[in-house]
Amino acid sequence: MTSERPGELVLVRHGETEWSKSGQHTGRTDIPLTENGIEQAKRAGRYLADREFALALSSPLQRARDTAALIGVDADVDEDLYEWDYGAYEGLTTPQIKVLRHGPWDLWTDGVPAGDTPGENAAEVRVRVERILDRARPVLAEGEDAIVVAHGHVLRALGAAWIRLAPQDGAVLKLGTASVSVLGYEHGRPVIDAWNIQPRD
Repeated sequence: MTSERPGELVLVRHGETEWSKSGQHTGRTDIPLTENGIEQAKRAGRYLADREFALALSSPLQRARDTAALIGVDADVDEDLYEWDYGAYEGLTTPQIKVLRHGPWDLWTDGVPAGDTPGENAAEVRVRVERILDRARPVLAEGEDAIVVAHGHVLRALGAAWIRLAPQDGAVLKLGTASVSVLGYEHGRPVIDAWNIQPRD
């Protein structure tokens, strides 16, 4: 039975890591939270303490799994929540990538070129996040909430998919570390209820 009041989908980006602090692209490299990242995740947990989630999903990478645990949710790991695969650009900053390419570069429109170490483009990431939304929608339809803990770029892609923007339009949905965002409905239409909230004590 579908609820008259659908649930909400809460998105949490993992807390700070050394690479997120330095601006290095961190796709599949499995690095831990910093001490500050741990405190950020705890603040997100306090912010969400009054909510219950019928579905909780996390990226397999430790920075997301640890953030989920610090929030206080027992999340199922879903490989579709891996961060964008940056291929040969893994560990590089945007200025370093522009030097490597001898010109401009934008992840959302240019993606990561095929080569010895290929990566993903926005359309490929979109396929993954649509599967996550397919998992969440039945739960929301029953009036229950769901939470996803993952990474900046993949969550931005998910937000764009939710409100039916083009894959590359995730570029306009900035997310800070340990930020909380809420996706919901208005008159049956998917909307963003809140975006990039960074809880403070």
